[in-house]
Amino acid sequence: MTQKIKIHLADDHLVLIDGLTNLLTTVPDFEIVGSSSNGLTIHEEVTANNAQILILDLSMPEKDGIEVLKEFQQKGFPCKVIILSSYDDLKIIKEVMNLGASGYLTKKCAGENIIEAVDAVNQGQEYFCNSVREKIFNTFTENNPKLNKNNFPENSILTSRELEIVTLISLEYSGKEISEQLFISTNTVETHRKNIMKKLQTKNTIGLVKYAIKNNLIKS
Repeated sequence: MTQKIKIHLADDHLVLIDGLTNLLTTVPDFEIVGSSSNGLTIHEEVTANNAQILILDLSMPEKDGIEVLKEFQQKGFPCKVIILSSYDDLKIIKEVMNLGASGYLTKKCAGENIIEAVDAVNQGQEYFCNSVREKIFNTFTENNPKLNKNNFPENSILTSRELEIVTLISLEYSGKEISEQLFISTNTVETHRKNIMKKLQTKNTIGLVKYAIKNNLIKS
């Protein structure tokens, strides 16, 4: 029998807690093990119920999401954290990721992306909802004229995130530079790189560059 992924919800709006519970429990492998309406007791509660994933609203009373993450840093992370927020401000996103969050969803896209986010984060990946990821990469491309995101092939065997990363690798960005620009860890960049090379059946960066050129990912 597959062990269920234990999820704790933290939001001060009962309607949102109920909505997320109803959505997440449609997945047989997910189990809601608790919820919090303020930030003061979250660390204690997720530790007590052995939660693996915490879905945390940034705007919590008593102690907000930023403060909760700082507490986790001090005491040790009892679980992985997906931030839920009304905002898609890049400064806030960068701050929470630097504090150790594993994912970031806006409340507008939570219904569409929350299940995928839990799966990804549980597997050790960082996750951004589509609108946030789009904003991060669009902001980056504005200052990098060689990037040609509008020409990303629609039927590629690579995901949108993998296309972003193969493009940056082809432009000779290091793993550290890619992680800083896309707000993901260097380990995640390396995992994506390995997956990309496996999909493209290439053993080195030259193969990635050839793919980027062939598919017009880079402007000449």
